[in-house]
Amino acid sequence: MSRRRSMAKEESSVRIGVISDTHGYLDPGVLEVFAGVDHIIHAGDVMDARILARLATLAPVTAVAGNMDEGKLGRLPREVAGRVDGVSFVVGHKRKRLLKRLAQGKIDGFGKHDLPGLVVTGHDHLPAVEWVDGTLFLNPGSASAPHYEDDDPTVAVVESGRAGLDVRFVRLARRAGEGS
Repeated sequence: MSRRRSMAKEESSVRIGVISDTHGYLDPGVLEVFAGVDHIIHAGDVMDARILARLATLAPVTAVAGNMDEGKLGRLPREVAGRVDGVSFVVGHKRKRLLKRLAQGKIDGFGKHDLPGLVVTGHDHLPAVEWVDGTLFLNPGSASAPHYEDDDPTVAVVESGRAGLDVRFVRLARRAGEGS
């Protein structure tokens, strides 16, 4: 399911696990895929705080609230800006809202003309990647409930190196009784 990497890491490389829309279920395969990452970004709709606690045993976690998160999880920020070993990022659950706030310059140090290297969103359960003016826009898809019946749950791993950012989507197994 996930490729193995040597224990010797390039000085300039960083690996970031990206996940969204777990909806209260953490597929055990995620733990294997994210083993050895430097940081994990969760783009909302966590729905069970134990998921963030489990992910935090692998690497530091940055998480935002999704529209389905309530209580303690609902009090997570709606968007977060951060940096992991030279990779700047912004994460928010809904793409349209996040892009509007970026354009208005309302997110910590970033704006319409000063975008981070990575913009992560979730919400629509569809894995997507788009490069715009040197910024990687990424939706990892849903780690538990894909949008279409014939889709599999997915997560993503972003890796930086001398050539810039690279993204790899990883399909997860469906839970028993899901889809065909």
